[in-house]
Amino acid sequence: MTNSRTNPKVDEYLSEVKKWQAETEKLRMIILNCGLTEDLKWRKPCYTFQNSNIVIIQGFKEYCALMFFKGSLLHDAKGILIKPGENSQAQRQIRFTDVREIVELEPVLKSYIHEAIEIDKAGLQVNFKQKKELKFPEELQNKFKEFPALKNAFEELTPGRQRAYIIYFSQAKQSKTRASRIEKYMQQILNRKGLHD
Repeated sequence: MTNSRTNPKVDEYLSEVKKWQAETEKLRMIILNCGLTEDLKWRKPCYTFQNSNIVIIQGFKEYCALMFFKGSLLHDAKGILIKPGENSQAQRQIRFTDVREIVELEPVLKSYIHEAIEIDKAGLQVNFKQKKELKFPEELQNKFKEFPALKNAFEELTPGRQRAYIIYFSQAKQSKTRASRIEKYMQQILNRKGLHD
């Protein structure tokens, strides 16, 4: 599939991706037909309208997802949008485990994408509930000093992924447990992956 609006970075991503390749390619085609601009952000195919993020294609172990950045503002007439995490305020996903599901939902997906574009054009914003300021555990701060590359990788994660790690690390009562959790997830952070990716 060659489309004048495809991005070579996404072509490269698709040539290397092992899981959900057919699903990602089908979603890509649908999204590009809605007139969005393709880019690679957070190491995933991301689609924008006038430099504003609209949707991103995400591959997980159990499913492939089309995630709407302002999904909580969509009407969701079909009741198919899912909160990616319990603390997600804006994002909503539509999850797939088979390319046939995407084919069957294509008209619905297009209508949701067009609605998301209209929401962006109208300048609508999600009203975020104030979140408590998260405190970085001392063990994580020490690892950042010891491994500056870890700090850089952590800062490149989305705010939601950073938050998930901080909450998970901080939940451990003992310093020893916090340190072992951080140790266990260092490589995942260095690979720019979230806690559940």
